[in-house]
Amino acid sequence: MPDRLGKLGHIGIAVDNLEEAKLLYSKVLGFTLTAEKEMPERGLKVAFLETGNTKIELLEGTTPGSAITKFVEKRGTGIHHLSFEVSDIKRVMGELKEEGVRFLDKEPRTGAEGHLTAFLHPKSAMGVLLEIEEE
Repeated sequence: MPDRLGKLGHIGIAVDNLEEAKLLYSKVLGFTLTAEKEMPERGLKVAFLETGNTKIELLEGTTPGSAITKFVEKRGTGIHHLSFEVSDIKRVMGELKEEGVRFLDKEPRTGAEGHLTAFLHPKSAMGVLLEIEEE
């Protein structure tokens, strides 16, 4: 079990207005905006910020059917997920599945930063959406 989940890689925050969120997190709170990305295939815009000890990933849905748009409509803005680094995502997914953990993703997919990612079903993590990301 050692080396299953590594350090916290980032905190994903769902927002309804990325420009306002970037202003708050960078200008007001002082975090460093490091990158932005549009992912039209997922109906998503993302901004990445560095806090000094972890990353913040601001997520805005851009289409009515996107996961982030639905999340914000249902729950409002706020923490969407926690992402943990793993060294071998397929191995970790296999081990977790053997332990009875359910995944939203059947196979790893490419995340916003180009790394392989997979999301654990919140029902398998006491209501928290967890992401694992291969570093």
